[in-house]
Amino acid sequence: MFNALVVRKDEDGKTHAAVETLTLDDLPAGDVTVAVEYSTVNYKDGLCLGPGGGLVRSYPHVPGIDFAGTVEASSDDRYKPGDKVVLTGWRVGEAQWGGYAEKARVKADWLVPLPEGLSTRDAMAVGTAGFTAMLAVMALEGHGLEPGQGPVLVTGAAGGVGSVATAILAQLGHEVAGVTGRPETEGYLRALGATQIVPRADIAEAIKRPLESETWAGCVDAVGGTMLARVLGQMKYGASVAAVGLAGGAALPATVIPFLLRGVNLLGIDSVMQPFAARQAAWARIASDLPMDKLQDMIQPATLSDLPQLGADILAGQVRGRVVVAVTA
Repeated sequence: MFNALVVRKDEDGKTHAAVETLTLDDLPAGDVTVAVEYSTVNYKDGLCLGPGGGLVRSYPHVPGIDFAGTVEASSDDRYKPGDKVVLTGWRVGEAQWGGYAEKARVKADWLVPLPEGLSTRDAMAVGTAGFTAMLAVMALEGHGLEPGQGPVLVTGAAGGVGSVATAILAQLGHEVAGVTGRPETEGYLRALGATQIVPRADIAEAIKRPLESETWAGCVDAVGGTMLARVLGQMKYGASVAAVGLAGGAALPATVIPFLLRGVNLLGIDSVMQPFAARQAAWARIASDLPMDKLQDMIQPATLSDLPQLGADILAGQVRGRVVVAVTA
């Protein structure tokens, strides 16, 4: 018997989330059974804790797109009982039951061994948000970004992806400019390493000019929409934007001028279906390049019973940094 946060849908189509007691027989098929120790809260989790946002295939459902814990049983030679593992992506917590339970059963291909130097709690302080941030930084580096080239912009800087991106970029020696619509987060962002705070209102509105002054040597963008269009016109020649989210909308009201006249690159970052080798490389970089003291400062602790409210909060943009859910009581 184990506890899980289960979302059920009633006959009227309304969903309700509550902690329930399940058995191993309730778990879906899979190669590896994991005793989940920690999970976290992402925007997709907020959707799945509510009406589903089109992500959930069937009910009852256990959300949680991330988890870290210890292998209890495995039919795959790559993992044995006692191994520490982490999972992000692969539509776990959406189409498949996820990490908001003390037990999870998944395909071995979806797991990654926990890197040396990280605890399971650390891994969930990172989670999909931090994993995505690291992929974005690596993509920018792959397109020539180096310290000293100028400020790197991080939009949605106080959110999960933005917080980790800010800390990593600062640790690597970059000058970081953080965009936020919450003035009260300025101290938090400067503690993570941001040297410049850009009010969201200064960069959120579209303008008629397709190009502005060359300002940013790189950008990790978690907002999309009009803000991304505006940022493209402010990038330095040959610079890149790593697009990781769409909190500001999926439409991109931009022109091709920044691409044609300044050679700007727009890099799409997907964290869900990344192959195993890329996942290992990103987690290794996280273990080496993310300052653990700053990671701890981002953490908001939570339990399974806190998740329904936290899901609503993250959809409303009211969650700062990283939520770490202690799954086991």
